[in-house]
Amino acid sequence: MRASLLSQRVTLDQQKVFSLFNPVICSCSLPVNFDKCLLCKKLSATRSFLGFRLSPTPECPTHSAPRHCTRACRVVFLYALLVQAPAKDIIIMSNINYAPTVWSRADALKVNENDPTTTQPLVKPDFPVMSDKVFIWDTMPLRELDGTVVSVNGWSVIVTLTADRHPDDPQYLGANGRYDIKRDWEDRHGRARMCYWYSRTGKNWIFGGRVMAEGVSPTTREWAGTPVLLNDKGDIDLYYTCVTPGATIAKVRGRIVTSDQGVELKDFTQVKKLFEADGTYYQTEAQNSTWNFRDPSPFIDPNDGKLYMIFEGNVAGERGTHTVGAAELGPVPPGHEEVGGARFQVGCIGLAVAKDLSGEEWEILPPLVTAVGVNDQTERPHYVFQDGKYYLFTISHKFTYADGVTGPDGVYGFVGEHLFGPYRPMNASGLVLGNPPAQPFQTYSHCVMPNGLVTSFIDSVPTSGDDYRIGGTEAPTVRILLKGDRSFVQEEYDYGYVPAMKDVQLS
Repeated sequence: MRASLLSQRVTLDQQKVFSLFNPVICSCSLPVNFDKCLLCKKLSATRSFLGFRLSPTPECPTHSAPRHCTRACRVVFLYALLVQAPAKDIIIMSNINYAPTVWSRADALKVNENDPTTTQPLVKPDFPVMSDKVFIWDTMPLRELDGTVVSVNGWSVIVTLTADRHPDDPQYLGANGRYDIKRDWEDRHGRARMCYWYSRTGKNWIFGGRVMAEGVSPTTREWAGTPVLLNDKGDIDLYYTCVTPGATIAKVRGRIVTSDQGVELKDFTQVKKLFEADGTYYQTEAQNSTWNFRDPSPFIDPNDGKLYMIFEGNVAGERGTHTVGAAELGPVPPGHEEVGGARFQVGCIGLAVAKDLSGEEWEILPPLVTAVGVNDQTERPHYVFQDGKYYLFTISHKFTYADGVTGPDGVYGFVGEHLFGPYRPMNASGLVLGNPPAQPFQTYSHCVMPNGLVTSFIDSVPTSGDDYRIGGTEAPTVRILLKGDRSFVQEEYDYGYVPAMKDVQLS
């Protein structure tokens, strides 16, 4: 059996017992062997849209064999066993026995906030704003499933997390009667909405309005995701996160209409919930009230042609129960063995696979990268496929790092030769592009595009003394060079420059 995700079509005769089994060794060097349990057949059957997938109960009542490694890495070894299946053709997703790549504390100790090759240029305090009516932050360029950023009939489109500014609202007026923009900015997440902008030039964006009308999304907050152009008819799937109550990966389908005057996104009226955290691979709200589960990014694997999705998650388990073991530590130098409260930081990059290219049904898979003991947030993960490599990017904060390790707000990356890894931290540490120490909060929510351009938003920039200026607008675009396992900052462009890589003419 190949050590990769594999689809097999098999025909089973009535009453025939067919098993797919691959003994494996966990990355914690714990053997996982279900021979006895397979023989006693104390398994529970579940039907999957990928075929019949039978998995063991959490513990075999006869032999007490665990279904997955009990160490913090939580590597899950999947196999299939078909018992007395009716004669039919079925699809089996078999041998998904990859171990998540561990972003270790030893890796994170290599982060260098002063490396000029991984430091974003300083943002000037006299930056322009896109709008004095709204704040924007996470920026999502319209793209295809291979990551190509597209324009439609010559119009570039971005979707942003957006919230109204309230300069005249009494609740945001200070004691001196002046507008407290800082407090207004910090409250934005509770009223986040998906809005779109369009441009002929990939900059100087024109505000288009809400993607979904009020009341279409089933929750009170609309959080980040990915807008995907599906075809030359103008159909778009907007994958996003429904938040409060709960956190659900969802999508809504609509269409783009263009004219010489502008762009309209229409008919985004039916939201389809796709999946939530399961508590087995990914932490749930019941396991941790401050859990993270959001930011869907769908893509076509260039090797197998299947539709997958990566997203932000936390490693499953009750808060505070995770172990920072040898794998999570890595080869740390003397004096760095103590981890303090690092067990509370359990970020991961999750993976799911779709039944087909329609993206209507999904199955959750184990994480691709875990950051137990390193960082609690791996936001907005996304891929760039280049030179036969998988460049996996994510963003994170300084304040979400665990005790004893640190790094700047910015974009982090991992590189491998296969979707399921293993991955290596880029630049040895994982840091790809961080804020300069002199302006640690200047930008965030970086998105690396296949052409090497990186977009982000301005958070706050120092002005004089202890004063600073709130942004809520697009930052200057930066280009990075990807070269093997390394990255290098190259050039800086205009504010919010997101040029299309391809123009799609609607039929």
